[in-house]
Parts: sequence; structure tokens; C-alpha cells
Amino acid sequence: MATSPLPAWAADLVAQYESQAASQFLLYGNVDDRFVLPLPSGTELGSLSEFLLKVLMPRFDVVLSYDLGNGIRVDKGGEHFSQWPALKEHPELPRTPRAAIETLTRFFRYAANLARLGKPALHIGCLVHAAQLVAPADPSATDYDLNALALLMRDWGTEELLADFPLVTILMADAINDLHPLIVANPRVALVKVPLPRPEDLEAAFGLLTSKYATALGEFKGALGTLAAQMTGVTLQAAENLLKLKEYKKAALRGDDLVAVKKGIVEKECQDLIEFVEPKRTLDDVHGQDAVKEWLRQDIALWRQGDREALPMGYLVCGPVGTGKTFLVECIAGEAGIPVVKIRNFRDKWVGSTEGNLEKIFRLLHALDRCFVFIDEADQALGKRESGTSDSGLSGRIYAMIAKEMSDPDNRGRLLWVLASSRPDLIEVDLKRPGRIDVKIPIFPTATAQESFDLLCALVKRRGLTLADTDFRALAAKLPTLLTAGAAEALAVKVYRAVKTRRLAAPEAVAQSLADYQPPIAREILEVQIRLAVDEASEWEFVPEAFRNRRSGTR
Repeated sequence: MATSPLPAWAADLVAQYESQAASQFLLYGNVDDRFVLPLPSGTELGSLSEFLLKVLMPRFDVVLSYDLGNGIRVDKGGEHFSQWPALKEHPELPRTPRAAIETLTRFFRYAANLARLGKPALHIGCLVHAAQLVAPADPSATDYDLNALALLMRDWGTEELLADFPLVTILMADAINDLHPLIVANPRVALVKVPLPRPEDLEAAFGLLTSKYATALGEFKGALGTLAAQMTGVTLQAAENLLKLKEYKKAALRGDDLVAVKKGIVEKECQDLIEFVEPKRTLDDVHGQDAVKEWLRQDIALWRQGDREALPMGYLVCGPVGTGKTFLVECIAGEAGIPVVKIRNFRDKWVGSTEGNLEKIFRLLHALDRCFVFIDEADQALGKRESGTSDSGLSGRIYAMIAKEMSDPDNRGRLLWVLASSRPDLIEVDLKRPGRIDVKIPIFPTATAQESFDLLCALVKRRGLTLADTDFRALAAKLPTLLTAGAAEALAVKVYRAVKTRRLAAPEAVAQSLADYQPPIAREILEVQIRLAVDEASEWEFVPEAFRNRRSGTR
């Protein structure tokens, strides 16, 4: 056993095995990464298999492993395994899943029966790599061969003969939802999540790699802890690959390009499931919405002070199409100076893949520790509590996973969920309750011609054009109300184009642009979406006076 402290997941595995609470373990999560191996002879880097063999199982007599590519392998204790009579009759070990699992099961039972007859009990370990490929999730109850294989693997941890024998079986998979439900649902299997490396893990690894990548790590000599903190959320394998590339180019890894490098690595590892929103703006760029901006700035101040208990679990930003919901999220991120992770399309057609994608996303979010989690079009993305049979229950499972994550009290002040929707009424009520979404921010179009003029002035000013206050009187009759930020942006572009191509003054360009203006969204739809936003507002001060009569039941 290692002399240095074990990571929490490994310590949990050891405790459950030594207390006989479990003998079968499902390791999921960051199972394909590199790990720091705390060995009696010193610290080194290795794979998860090497960690299990060298750190957790050095005293085991026999350790076998299996994967689809290599079949059954004897990692340790070949002299004991070779004494098995069945092996002498059939020395060629099978590679196909069903035959291989049957062979391993027969060997385990043989060794357990010998121990019952009074022979010295062998301590046996078995590692199954990429277990989701050996016993994949499958909705078909009539796939008898696959179900039989899953039952055999389940028996390794439940059969009385094997449970009383010093056998430990460890199944490794990226995501538990990719694995056969007969195995995952076994009450006697211990689920152990292997997280992304902590800052202290990365720092220890960088210390081991300093001499090998002296040029790449040159700028962080004596400051590896700083580098580790900035690389949180990245696998150790990806970090080492970056060092290899830098060392090959004889270039130092620099602090000023680390953020961009890290984002690229994380997005690549998540297979386009997420993207980072670039926070180029602040709340100063938001026109109007003074009460909302004041509230958000107070929350950001609490965030910076580390006062987690005063922070909301999440925001719901709602309002008509084009009012600038995504823009507001970008401005919040820029004001706070923290990453915004946008969850992209994580749904997949394969059984279990969607849930597996969500597991990967959650694993990354926990590693980043402090970030906004942005879900656009939340009414479509978050699923439904009751989805019927149209999607085999997928929508309901998505709902349950996200609801559980959003309500985890440990995430308060660390992960702040931001949902955006023009149809908040379609989001499940339970997802919008306090404890998941504490603050609901409505975003509205303009209510008066003056507000429309002020919005248009701000947008053309960004393009170097100026409208004077005195221009309002001439334009007032043409200015539309219920003008959204998106529609105003399109108008500002049209005005700028007219100035540049027709050589018009800005007021004249505005007048001509408004002459044939057609709202991009029907007024009836805008009114419905305004009413929905008013109904959702968590604070009445967020609702402008002009829209307060839109509240349901007031008219």
C-alpha cells in the first residue's frame, strides 16, 4: 500500500473493500487519464490500471484484466493462474465477451472452492477496461446473450461463494449510463467516481515533469501551484501533451496564452459538448435594465467576497425573442470575470449516450469549480419530468439528472446555473423553484418611443454615428414601440449602411430606415412573451411600470 495519502476516490474504494462492504466496484469518470502514483519507492506517473496494480493491489496473488482488444491478460500471478486445470486443457484464452466472462467466472469459482476445501485462499483481482463495450446499455429485454453476460459479471459481487472469497472486481467506464443496467443497478456494486485532477494533483504531476519539460515549464519555475490552479479542469494527459508540444517547439508555456490554451483543450476533450462564452462585455454595455444591473452587481460583489451562502443557485433570464438574453449573460460573465460554459447539444441517438454526455459535462463543471453554466433555449434542452413513451423515457432521465445537479447545495457559490428562454412556461415548474433557480430576470422590449430612440442612439453610437436629443421630435411618430434589442441592432446596421452608401446624415438615414420598417416578430407573439416574462419575475422592481399591467389576472 502507498505511504502517501491516497486521493479521496481511492481511499473510499479501499475502505469499502477492507470493511467487506463491497467487493465489486464500478469506476467511472476520468478513467482514461494519467495519475500520480504514490509508491513506497517514490512518486511516478502512470495509468489507472498501474495505479490499481501498484498502489492498491501490490499484495494480491493474481490480477487478471480483460478488454475487447486484448482479451484476457494475466497482469500478475501467472504461476498461480497456470495451475488451473481448465487452462491446461484449453490454454488459448478466449477474447469474445461472453466466452471471456464465462472463463473468468469459472476461474473465480474454482479458486473459491479450493479455499472452501481448506487450501490457502488466493487474493484475486480482476480489471475490466472499457466495461461499457463489454456489457453496453441496451433497452432490449430480449437480448438474452448480453443479459446473461451482464448477470455473470453481476454475480462476481453477489454470489455467496465469491462474496466470502478474497476477490475484487473493478469495472472501468467513462460513464455509468453507458453500462448495462443490470450491473449499474446492483445494490452490492460500489459506484466510485474518478474526478478530473485537483490543483494539488496537477502541481504534483508538474513537479515530476519539470526536468523532462524544462523549457516548456520555464516561466513557471517555482510557481507550479499557480500553473496548476490555472489548468484546473484539464486532464493530466492533456496537460502533458501540451508540454510535449511546447518542448518540441522549444517554447515556454506562458501565462498570457494559458486561458486560450486551456479552453481549447477542455472543448476538445468534451467532444464539442460545451463551449466557453467569451466575456468581452460588462453590464455597462446593457442599455437600461437599471434594477436588474444593480441586483446582478450585488451578487457579483458577494461572489468576489466568497460569500457563498448569499448567492443564488441560478438565474432564469426570460423575455421575448430578440431582447438580448444571451447578450446579458455575456455581460454578466465579463463583469464577474469568470468562465461561462455554454452547454451545447448533448443529446445522442444511441442508448445511454445522452446520459453519458451529461456525466462528462458535470465532471468538467465540478473540476472548473467556479463558473456560470449557461443553457440557451432551456425550454427545449432540459427535458420533461413525464415524457411518455415517445422517446423511451430519455427526456425524463435528462430532466432528473439536471434537476439533481442544479439542486446540489454543495454547488452554491461555485456553479451558478443560467437558463434563458422566451417560453419559460414550457420549463418544468420544479426546475424553476427556489433552490434551483432563485432569481428570475425578465428582459423587455421598449415601452415608449423615447425608449426606442434612446436604444437606437446607443447602437448607432457604437458605429460612430450620433443622434442629438433634438432629433427625437422629428422621428417620434415613426419610432416603433416594443422594439427589441435584436430588431434595434438590425435597424442600426441599416442606418449605418444608408449613411455610408447614400451619404445621408444620421437623422435622415434613421427616418428613411423607419419609413418601411416591419417588426420581425408579430405584436401578438410579443405580447404573449411579455406577459410570460412579467409572470416569471422574481422581483417586482425588475418589471418596468409600463408592463406591470400585463401580469396574468390584472386585465
